[in-house]
Amino acid sequence: MSAPLSLPGPAAALSSPLRRWLGSAGLALALMGGGYVVLAQVAGDRGIAPTAASADIEVKGITVDVQGKSAEDARANGWREAQKQAWAKLGGPQLSEGQLGGLVSAIVIQREQLGPRRYIATLGVVFDRQRAGGYLGGKQQASRSAPLLLIPVVESGGAYITFEQRNPWQRAWAEFNPGGSRIDYVRLNGGGGDSLLVNFGQATRRSRAWWRTALDQYGATDVLMAFARLEHQFPGGPVSGTFTARYGPDSSPLETFTLTADNPDALPAMLAQAVERFDSIFTAALNAGKLRPDPSLRLGGGGQMDPAIQRLIEIGRAAQARRAAEAAVASGGVPRIEAQPVTGIEPGEAQVRLITVQFATPDAGAFDASLGAVRGTGGVRGVGVTSTAIGGTSVMAVSYAGSLEELAAALEARGFSVRRGANALAISR
Repeated sequence: MSAPLSLPGPAAALSSPLRRWLGSAGLALALMGGGYVVLAQVAGDRGIAPTAASADIEVKGITVDVQGKSAEDARANGWREAQKQAWAKLGGPQLSEGQLGGLVSAIVIQREQLGPRRYIATLGVVFDRQRAGGYLGGKQQASRSAPLLLIPVVESGGAYITFEQRNPWQRAWAEFNPGGSRIDYVRLNGGGGDSLLVNFGQATRRSRAWWRTALDQYGATDVLMAFARLEHQFPGGPVSGTFTARYGPDSSPLETFTLTADNPDALPAMLAQAVERFDSIFTAALNAGKLRPDPSLRLGGGGQMDPAIQRLIEIGRAAQARRAAEAAVASGGVPRIEAQPVTGIEPGEAQVRLITVQFATPDAGAFDASLGAVRGTGGVRGVGVTSTAIGGTSVMAVSYAGSLEELAAALEARGFSVRRGANALAISR
């Protein structure tokens, strides 16, 4: 009787090359899937570009109800009437129709109904700032603020959203024309990497290093925050909004107000009204001197710390050393030693040189801790971050009054492991 036939199992059925090929294919698919997840964080139709980004002066919400010989004539009469109403709303002087028409750069149709001989519409009138500014003077000629980054945050259903997805609050700010405002808004469209760099987490961050990076990315000197909390009473019912204006990296509150929309269809109009109210709040804060750029958000020329802040730090260190010395003398443990003049040494400070320092930044806490420790090292006159890599190695440029070896020794005394290079150091903990 012959021996029973042995059938190969599933693992034996696949040849070794085939198994290797399948393993490689599986790894490639996994890597492609991981790349898709990273791409999905910034992909998609999420941006809303500002529709009114010019510096012209726009007046919205002008209602007209006029008649004419034909539909076209009624529309022309309506537009001329809207120009007159908008000019009067701005407080401009009396002008002829021809002069007034020369100041208008665009008519924005918000809503219109056109009949055979009648025209009913809600319009916006845009005046050219260069031509109209001379007639208006006063407020329209006043100096504007420094560039301020605007972060709109909406809370709805317990979720805080900035640019992660399109939302009515973002659209309201995109449709706002800041041409007549004294605030120089830096408004983002929310596309690309905006949703990663500027989000609700950034609005609650206190780290000046992170804020400097974000503001430098968009050419702003400070930040404004517009918070909106929307509550729907029931589906299709009233929508109440609580709005809070905040300013600066510490999210300092300026003012809070509430508005109500009768139904979801009236929500865009309520949000547009809220944006106008925010602009008034920010303008009042500017007039009161509250919108002054935070000195801790900027470095002096050439990567130097602001001289006023540097002087305060030096005064604090000197006072702390003086108190420690007085306490030691009072305890009797340290004899008082009178200072003696030293000859052969010219007065003055050591030469200040720029040294590149690489530092390990496994997370944001390590980034801030390393920056703070280096800034607090004796002899350091300024620190500027030249490369940020959270999870890797970041780079800073350090202005130091002394030699490379002296800086290395000072950093080792603060607990760093230091590796020396050609006019460069690598530090880690």
